[in-house]
Amino acid sequence: MQLVHIYLNFAGNTEEAFKFYEKVFGTRIAMKQTFGDTPFMKGVPEGAKNKLMHIQLPITEMVHLMGSDAVEGLSPPLKAGNNFHVSVVANDKAEADRVFQALSGDGGKVTMPIANAPWGPYFGMCVDRFGTQWMVSLPTPA
Repeated sequence: MQLVHIYLNFAGNTEEAFKFYEKVFGTRIAMKQTFGDTPFMKGVPEGAKNKLMHIQLPITEMVHLMGSDAVEGLSPPLKAGNNFHVSVVANDKAEADRVFQALSGDGGKVTMPIANAPWGPYFGMCVDRFGTQWMVSLPTPA
């Protein structure tokens, strides 16, 4: 594995939380994208266009805190237990596929099949049999 990150989901206050985390960790937000800025997202409700689809804050060179707003109709209702993902970045497609299959199999569940994502990288999401949510990716398409 190249990297492991923590991905947090918030009930509409992601930007506020990440501005707080900037102060806590003394780093700067490296990336921020709203649902309205995302051309591949179709049917985004007007009230959700300014909500964050993705934000990324480096804590160290190798550890980043990432997050998004949970938007009704686009994501499951937010509750304790589904408000985070562990995000792993694999070294190659074979490793990504192996890890994704292992996590999603044997009682786990695929929530987004691993494939080349519209925004670029090879990416998939699943929940393992213990209820932990995972994102598995490569930095580029496979």
